[in-house]
Amino acid sequence: MRTSKVRRKKVTAMQTGRASRSRPTSPARNTRSAAAPITKTAGAYKAGTQGAHVFPLWELGRVAAGGKPGDAHYYADTRAAVVEGERMQVGLAFEQRGCGSAPHSHPNEQFNLILQGSVRVRIGDFDEMVVPKGSVVHFPANVVHSQVALPDEDVIFYVVKDLTHGIVGIPAGSARAAKSQSGRKRRQR
Repeated sequence: MRTSKVRRKKVTAMQTGRASRSRPTSPARNTRSAAAPITKTAGAYKAGTQGAHVFPLWELGRVAAGGKPGDAHYYADTRAAVVEGERMQVGLAFEQRGCGSAPHSHPNEQFNLILQGSVRVRIGDFDEMVVPKGSVVHFPANVVHSQVALPDEDVIFYVVKDLTHGIVGIPAGSARAAKSQSGRKRRQR
């Protein structure tokens, strides 16, 4: 009996999300060149571009997810690998122990899945709460909130947001945040 040889297609790390010895071709990233895909967040990766559908988040470059120090919209030292699709964005975010975000809001709702560590969270007028590893936190759109890593260990969380706005929020008390909040109050009436 004769056995046929099966040809196997090489699967790259980008297709599987697994690391390989050789560095995979990077997925499309917004580098502000004419050929670069458009993303709401500068430095984010764009899904679907050039066949990129799988992203090894642990290996991707990270953006300043809380704005850049010295910038008017700076409120956190959080760094995240961000991937944007057509309607959603996801990220793998990192906060150092004891660090986190000052009160801020954004016009898009957000879910954070805490993968490592625990965080202290305040959402709107609710009491502050401690959120452990394995929990999901929901931040409603246009509601001022904050999240700070407890001093025990660094925090890693998976973030999901719709794409009505980029990954960076608006610091509470800024003119832009006040305008966003007043628009929300008008819509609720």
